[in-house]
Amino acid sequence: MLDRTALEALTQRPMTFLGSAWPWRSAAYLLGSAVPGVAAVAVALATVPLGLLAVPVMLALSVPLVAWFERRRLRLVDGVPLPEVPDRRRREAGVAIMTVLALWWIDLIMLAFTVAGPVVLILSPVVQPTTAWQIATAASVAGVLLLPVAAYTITAWGGARGAMVRAVLAPQGSELAEVLRSRARLVDAFEVERRRIERDLHDGAQQRLVSLSMTLGLARLDLPDDSSAAQLVGRAHGEAKQALAELRELIRGVHSQVLTDRGLGAAVRDVAGRSPVPVDVRVELDGRLPAPVEVTAYYVVSEALANLAKHSRATAAAVTARVEGGTLVVEVYDDGVGGADPGGGTGLTGLADRLSVVGGRLSLSSPAGGPTLIRVEIPCG
Repeated sequence: MLDRTALEALTQRPMTFLGSAWPWRSAAYLLGSAVPGVAAVAVALATVPLGLLAVPVMLALSVPLVAWFERRRLRLVDGVPLPEVPDRRRREAGVAIMTVLALWWIDLIMLAFTVAGPVVLILSPVVQPTTAWQIATAASVAGVLLLPVAAYTITAWGGARGAMVRAVLAPQGSELAEVLRSRARLVDAFEVERRRIERDLHDGAQQRLVSLSMTLGLARLDLPDDSSAAQLVGRAHGEAKQALAELRELIRGVHSQVLTDRGLGAAVRDVAGRSPVPVDVRVELDGRLPAPVEVTAYYVVSEALANLAKHSRATAAAVTARVEGGTLVVEVYDDGVGGADPGGGTGLTGLADRLSVVGGRLSLSSPAGGPTLIRVEIPCG
């Protein structure tokens, strides 16, 4: 596994990270705090004659440079790219102000104390030559043994410091929101591609098969009924009609033209009419719903009916759809054997994932022995 941050290396592989570059990177990250520290002190000394105005002037002059520096040195302990957030400049300024006022000297003190202790012990024979050689040697050995502890401490503080900076520059909510937006864009692009494929199949391959079937039918009329050629043409005519029927089913599976033209109610009745299990449909909708809502609801109903036909052994099913308080509520019921499990490969996890893109929610009641009820709620806003 590739560690992308110092904290990941420390917590996931604590026994092997010492041989990696993370301790050195963390030390360089903390040592880099000397740069904003020197800048802040230099500006402060230059603005001393201003009196009480020295602090705001110091911040105004040093914050832009420190913000740029903080964002780039974060790569030393955090290799995950920072996403763009709407208020990026304000967040960078906040990190820079914290660094200028407090964090830079805390980093340097932490680094100094962590490194100075083992170094002083290791150099005991040189620093205190009058000490007995046994004590000096023991101190040197203790200093060497404390080096891994220092590496852990430096990495832990550097990783925590980097995590704090990341939390300010790119809070988890903004990253999650971006992930959700990108997933929604992928779903929209996928739906557009499905419509293109459906249109190409409908206008291209289906029309050619219709023409082929008509041509074979006309050719059969011109041949004697008892001839071998008529039998072969008749067989080809039957195969062409079968291929045409299968292609039409494929087109319906790719994208429902009924849904596009007539809305969710008609599309649900269409898919229910093709189900091998009798389905009672009750759709109470006033007009059309937003396209993403209709597409998602149709997808859920189609998958749910396909699943109950394969697994439930039901003799009857029902689909209801209505809008309650700005939320589309769809329920799919069957009198089958129940026991539906989202982790059992029945497609329920895929339904939940598809619903999450539009902010929907799926509820399932399927005790052993049945019945099964799938309830879906999709915001229409």
